[in-house]
Amino acid sequence: MRIALGIEYDGRRFAGWQSQPHGNTVQNALERALAEIAGAKVGVVAAGRTDAGVHASQQVVHFDAPVERPLTAWVRGVNRFLPPEVAVLWAEPVSCEFHARFSAFSRSYSYFLLNHPVRPALSAGRVGWFHSPLDVAAMRVAAAQLVGRHDFSSFRAAECQAKNPVKHLQQLDIVESGGLIRFDFSADAFLHHMVRNIVGALVYVGKGSLDAQGLAELLAARERRLAPPTFMPDGLFLTGVGYPAEFGLPTRADAARLTFWS
Repeated sequence: MRIALGIEYDGRRFAGWQSQPHGNTVQNALERALAEIAGAKVGVVAAGRTDAGVHASQQVVHFDAPVERPLTAWVRGVNRFLPPEVAVLWAEPVSCEFHARFSAFSRSYSYFLLNHPVRPALSAGRVGWFHSPLDVAAMRVAAAQLVGRHDFSSFRAAECQAKNPVKHLQQLDIVESGGLIRFDFSADAFLHHMVRNIVGALVYVGKGSLDAQGLAELLAARERRLAPPTFMPDGLFLTGVGYPAEFGLPTRADAARLTFWS
């Protein structure tokens, strides 16, 4: 039986999602916990990889269960063997045609940025931080230049393995409240470091080092070396993965789950 799981995790203690020989990744932790319930080795496939320090409120994975277990075992049972920074939110049986990565038609991320003169303590590692005042209105104007289908080569990591740099960025909204700025992204897919690189460029806009026209020119240049540095991973969350309704999976996680520091 193929099972899909919704996962949330705090990425601070992990070396990213992808399995590594040292075993300190979210995938390694999840596969070890699943093996405890299945009594056999279990491999999982995720909707997308997240880097070290990046979080998820709604990662989606699938695995082929080697034994039959009630769905509660794949949630509460697995959670018993997971570290406190990782939790299974839900489990659903799916057809063998379902693939966590290839069946997805969209991914959503949110980046939380604290704009305050003093670095955070209680929310450290869960929000990005920039000390100087940022012009959020200018950032919104510039962000509009990036929405649509574009070649995002200027915002991809050098080690990005994607075959095609053209992605459809369907949403880039910026909301500010009490010094906390939230960037909401949705696209058919993302390049490696694409969100963090866009946030870094928009911070340059906010502090006055770049304007909307300059950002549009940077996008058109398709040259990463011309762009501002990659922003810190701390405030980045994978918040949802879109699938066809026929699979019957839960929708994007409630954004209220991400307000735990407010």
